[in-house]
Amino acid sequence: MNREKIAQEIIDTCLKMNALGLNQGTSGNISARYQDGFLITPSGVPYEKLTPEQIVYVSNEGQYDADKVPSSEWLFHLSCYQARPELHAVVHNHAVNATAVSILNHAIPAIHYMIAVTGTDHVPCIPYATFGTSELADSVKDGIKHSKALLMQHHGMITVEVNLEKALWLANEIEILAQLYLKVLPITKNVPVLSPAEMQRILEKFKSYGLKTKKTS
Repeated sequence: MNREKIAQEIIDTCLKMNALGLNQGTSGNISARYQDGFLITPSGVPYEKLTPEQIVYVSNEGQYDADKVPSSEWLFHLSCYQARPELHAVVHNHAVNATAVSILNHAIPAIHYMIAVTGTDHVPCIPYATFGTSELADSVKDGIKHSKALLMQHHGMITVEVNLEKALWLANEIEILAQLYLKVLPITKNVPVLSPAEMQRILEKFKSYGLKTKKTS
């Protein structure tokens, strides 16, 4: 797939993300692998005004187009690609429910079998670090090795998948799980969860679950 087509897919995914209510303004960012690096949304440009030419290429060495400014979060996108070479798209947003859970510094436990879409039995919450820093990127790199979705304390969520369609789908699933968790928390501190044995069974079943679509390349 050529650069312009991938860039347009990134823009389309940004617009879908906001239409789903997963993000506000330009606070999120989206990327997809391309050649020896990735393409990512630029810093501070409203999604509805984006053109493919404004999407920024960042190399695996962290070098980017001289005449463009990538999202301030490009470092943790790079971390995701380094940690998960089999995955090819990253979605980051400040979805309200997921961000609320991150403020509590809670992981989302196995309240529902759909937790298994992460590839593990919970949605981890990594410690707070200032946005755009190597400290945050290092924390994301450690966390994303174990789960395809993370909450970032006092920040938002990040998801990584084989392509843009699935990364956005996963982000929407995480927001729904966060909403369910917040609805249960006021009722009981001992939130009921599925057993580790049942989650292992579900995780095995989920190896053949989900959208069957081509990777972004």
